Amino acid sequence: MAEQHPRAWQRMLSGRRLDLLNPSPLDVEIEDIAHGLSRVARWNGQTHGDWAFSVAQHCLLVEELCGIMKPDLPARWRLAALLHDAQEYVVGDLISPFKAAVGWSYKSLEKRLSSAVFLRFGLPGDLPKTVENRIKRGDQAAAYVEAVQLAGFEEKEARHLFRPPRGQDLSPERLPLTPLDPESAKAAYLARFEALQEAMKGAR
Repeated sequence: MAEQHPRAWQRMLSGRRLDLLNPSPLDVEIEDIAHGLSRVARWNGQTHGDWAFSVAQHCLLVEELCGIMKPDLPARWRLAALLHDAQEYVVGDLISPFKAAVGWSYKSLEKRLSSAVFLRFGLPGDLPKTVENRIKRGDQAAAYVEAVQLAGFEEKEARHLFRPPRGQDLSPERLPLTPLDPESAKAAYLARFEALQEAMKGAR
């Protein structure tokens, strides 16, 4: 009898079957990403508000912050910022302490999925290091803003843990966060994706 291997693919609502171990860009659809991310909670759901603060909203915040920190950032790299956590539509949002415990095998899986997403939407599978670093700074700034406004962290502790960039106004007055219901978060994510796609076309 042939050995049965564990299923390594997930069926999406679009009908696509994404192989998590060998993901193909052809099986990646933005509707699936937006749908999944709008239902994945940041901070394991340990946030204030009637709804969880979703990864979709987090990605929107990171993209906005990247634009604030570098106003002339090209649309294609802002799109990369919007998609920086897209792989979490299939693997979820593991908090950093758990990722550290799992180790490199998980990071390798994330990297393959992320590359497939980037390639699907006209970006390089491996982003330039300068772009990676800029998105990482936006990600850290977003984590700080979320930690203080939604996750119950004191500002001093959040600054120590997440090290947001100095000289940037990350106050609630400038960046107020209100967790959205999944459908609203999905719609906002898709709208921003379409706007950046149009901006990329105009830049050609």
